[in-house]
Amino acid sequence: MVRATNAVATHRRKKRLLKQAKGFVGDRKNHLRLTSDAVMSAMAFNYKHRKQKKRDFRRLWTVRIGVAAKINGISYSRLINGLKKAGCLINRKMLSEMAIRDPSSFAAIAGTAKQALVA
Repeated sequence: MVRATNAVATHRRKKRLLKQAKGFVGDRKNHLRLTSDAVMSAMAFNYKHRKQKKRDFRRLWTVRIGVAAKINGISYSRLINGLKKAGCLINRKMLSEMAIRDPSSFAAIAGTAKQALVA
C-alpha cells in the first residue's frame, strides 16, 4: 500500500508560517525551523508589548501632567488629590491633552484642585 501524506495541509501550514515571517531578515524568513522559532518569539513579544504600551502611555501622561502642574504651582500628587476631592472626573489622558493643547483650561482645573485642597 502506498504511504499517504497530507501534503495539502503541510504546505498550507508552512505557507502560513512563512507568510507570518514576512519582513524578517536572513534565514529567519525562509528556513522553516528558524522561521518557526522567530515567529513564535515575535508573537510572544507582540502579546507582551500590547500590555506594555498601556503602561508606557500612562507614564507619559503622568509626566506631562506633572510638568504642567509644576508650572501652575502645584505638585502632581496634590493636583490629583485635589481633583478627586473636587469631584472632577477627567482622566489622565484628557488632562495630558489639555496640558499640551490648552494650557489656560488646565490652569483653571489646577485652580479648582487648589481650592478643593484648601476647603
